[in-house]
Amino acid sequence: MSNTILYNKVYRWAGIVLPFCLFSLSPLNASAQIGEYRNELAIGINGGYVMSNVGFQPEVTQSMLGGMTLGATVRYTCEKYFSCVCALVGEINYTQTGWKENIQDFYGSPVVNAETGLAETFERQLTYIQVPVMARIGWGRERKGVQFFIQLGPQMGFYMSDKVKSNFNRASRNIDDRVGTLKEAVMDSLPVQRKFDYGIVGGLGLEFSHPKVGHFIVEGRYYYGLGDFFNNSKRDYFGRSNLSNIVVKMTYLFDIKKSKNNKIK
Repeated sequence: MSNTILYNKVYRWAGIVLPFCLFSLSPLNASAQIGEYRNELAIGINGGYVMSNVGFQPEVTQSMLGGMTLGATVRYTCEKYFSCVCALVGEINYTQTGWKENIQDFYGSPVVNAETGLAETFERQLTYIQVPVMARIGWGRERKGVQFFIQLGPQMGFYMSDKVKSNFNRASRNIDDRVGTLKEAVMDSLPVQRKFDYGIVGGLGLEFSHPKVGHFIVEGRYYYGLGDFFNNSKRDYFGRSNLSNIVVKMTYLFDIKKSKNNKIK
């Protein structure tokens, strides 16, 4: 991928994320006459199910690969601005991502292995430590009840390891029927060449709060990677290899610090 394409991609997403973040966090610098002051800190744990694939160029026919995510969450709530409860959320997550290839021939049919007689399957699971930092806006109850929220921000990822799974021996794989030049690159498990990942993450969900128990959160989230984990020059196999994830997760938070405001409900 050329630098021009990468810069255009970053600018396009920055044009979406930055206004959202500035709007969400503007109460940090606003006077108390504009919004209701908050100074609340909550920490906890999160976990969920990840469905992922990879944006390859040239294209690789694939389906979603399932995995898990588990980590820690910190949330700082700064202010209620009109009806919006504004906060900053940070996480450190252990996440399994990757892709599952649908191996096809020139006619779009599954490639059958001559040795086993089965349709060949291949998947590669990549493990990352992911660090999202999101601006959060919520509407509803803060202390006891239900709150709807949306959140958006940047995410960094640090590659840890990967695991390959297939139902055939490498020496006996069906090379002749495979489509395109990608068969060697994918099946030979090309090493991850770029260990640092970055992109944009956003989500929406519901939070159920109780003053004595804490906060229970259910969320759906989407991540779009802006970086590639394979090299992308003209001499390399792929021009693009960026991650994307759909995540369904639950989070539990308990309060470390609360605002002294009897009007908060």
